[in-house]
Amino acid sequence: MIDTPETRSRDTQERTFCKWLNTKLEANGYPSMSSLVKDLSDGVRLIQLMEIMGDTSLGRYNKNPRMRVQKAENVNKALEFITSRGVKLTNIGPEDIIDGNLKLILGMIWTLILRFTIADISEEGLSAKEGLLLWCQRKTEPYKEVDVQDFSYSWADGLALCALIHCHRPDLLDYEKLDKSDRHGNTRLAFDVAAEHLGIPQLLEVEDLCDSARPDERSAMTYIASFFHAFSTMDQQETVSRRVEKFAELMQSVWLIRNDYERRVRLLLAALSSKQAQWSTQVFTGTYTDAKEQSSEFTSYKQTTKRTWVTERQDVATLFGNVQTKLKTYGLREYVPPAGLALTDLDAAWKVLLAKEAEKSRKINAQIRQIKEALRKKFAALANDFEQRLQAISTELTAIEGPLEAQQQQVQQIQVRIPALSDTLSTVAQAEAECNAANVEENDYTVFTCQDLEFELELVMHSITKKITFIDNQIVSRNMTNLTPAQLEEFESTFRYFDKDETNTLNLAEMIAALASLGIVYSEEDMDMIYDQLVGDYGAVTFEAFINLLVEITEDQTSPDQLREAFRGIAKDKPFVTELDLRIAHLPAAAIDYLREAMPRDPLDTSEAEYVYDYERFIDEVFT
Repeated sequence: MIDTPETRSRDTQERTFCKWLNTKLEANGYPSMSSLVKDLSDGVRLIQLMEIMGDTSLGRYNKNPRMRVQKAENVNKALEFITSRGVKLTNIGPEDIIDGNLKLILGMIWTLILRFTIADISEEGLSAKEGLLLWCQRKTEPYKEVDVQDFSYSWADGLALCALIHCHRPDLLDYEKLDKSDRHGNTRLAFDVAAEHLGIPQLLEVEDLCDSARPDERSAMTYIASFFHAFSTMDQQETVSRRVEKFAELMQSVWLIRNDYERRVRLLLAALSSKQAQWSTQVFTGTYTDAKEQSSEFTSYKQTTKRTWVTERQDVATLFGNVQTKLKTYGLREYVPPAGLALTDLDAAWKVLLAKEAEKSRKINAQIRQIKEALRKKFAALANDFEQRLQAISTELTAIEGPLEAQQQQVQQIQVRIPALSDTLSTVAQAEAECNAANVEENDYTVFTCQDLEFELELVMHSITKKITFIDNQIVSRNMTNLTPAQLEEFESTFRYFDKDETNTLNLAEMIAALASLGIVYSEEDMDMIYDQLVGDYGAVTFEAFINLLVEITEDQTSPDQLREAFRGIAKDKPFVTELDLRIAHLPAAAIDYLREAMPRDPLDTSEAEYVYDYERFIDEVFT
């Protein structure tokens, strides 16, 4: 036979395609083939291959055909099955296979490879050959010596194969230490590593790529497609682990917020009780100096400790509301605080404190009777009324619940009442000035000063602003269904961190810093263009604008079904998961520790030191 590029290509295809078919046969317990022409001629192997690829039985056939008509029946059965699967065969009939027409046999096998190995490859909307080429280009792009433009010359030096392996498994070879000029050595290394560590059979010989004037495209595609399928399986496993990791991070963040709420409520309740116990042990000596000293101490308490408590009380109430809103946003079960730590318990303790404060104030004021009663009553009436109005607003603000839009409307209705309160505060300040001019320092009818009320008014105004911002941002977050809870948490915390002036907007420098903290970096010109575009669309870089920008950059979503499928993948289809399963999935230690504490568990067999964890019940509980 004359040695021509066409005959060499045909020889390469025959060896490659035969090895590819043997991988199917050997995996299913059939003996391998040595010759396509000889071994396919009676139709038996062809039927076996079709049953393997089609995952079905072709029914009865002649397993030991001796006559040509029997062989033709076998081959025809296989060809009819191929055609029934939507595979178009051109110019080939049973006699071509029986008579060993190698050219047509190779064409048929290439059609099968396209249908069962390459056709399902997809990358960014491209499929089959174009999709596989784009996948190779994207994976090898960081390697400057590699320029994949085809499935022939681009693979002749072995570097593209080594780059594919290093991109996914850098632990298997050191790309930087490769001798870039050693074409044979690099190709042989890639073949060996792929076969030994990745389970990819060596379908080609080193000479097929390195010593051929034009490496055969179909043979190369057949081999390279094996890399795509091997690494796609690995990527899917990483996605499963990452989904569980992100969900664990979300649940852990909620758990941390709940713990912080309970810790702060306990400390605040203990501080209130301690202060009241201190007051109960104090007695008056009957002197004006002692009464003035206790009055001074009480005033200092109100201006320092009490204000800290007022702030903390408002903060824990806001924290509780935020936790509930976050849980509802993500469809998780509502949080119920332990007994004695609910907001109603804190409100009751606060009422007791106010009563004790009033009692303490009356005892002090009883010692100093030179103060004009009229001015005292006037100021007390104004101050108490103002404080009650403030407390009423604070209570309304804390009690807001329901759908986010309804909450938004309620907060806005509260906000319009603030200007009238500011005008009333001026009246309170004038009454206090009259008392000061008359040396009225104590008042039996109130425990508040104008500074107290101004401070609480500012606190209420600030709380309203923060509540509006929070609800607005939660509405934006809720509508971002194409982002995972973990992504929303990360993006929201990043926005809050860089919104230094708490205006719920970012300037250009803050936007650049926020994106950089998320690993998103563009040129200065691109950043200016992005900022101008967002300002033009939204009026400013608001939270909504920032989230929508990030949605365009990255997307992911986790549903209960996805999470259940992720756990099932880690558990290898078991109805439970073990600590070993979580560690094999490479979850961070913090995520594993949290899941061990949070998931329902049972002892493993008779051992009390090891447990199995019921992820099905865990998912039902957190999403109910």
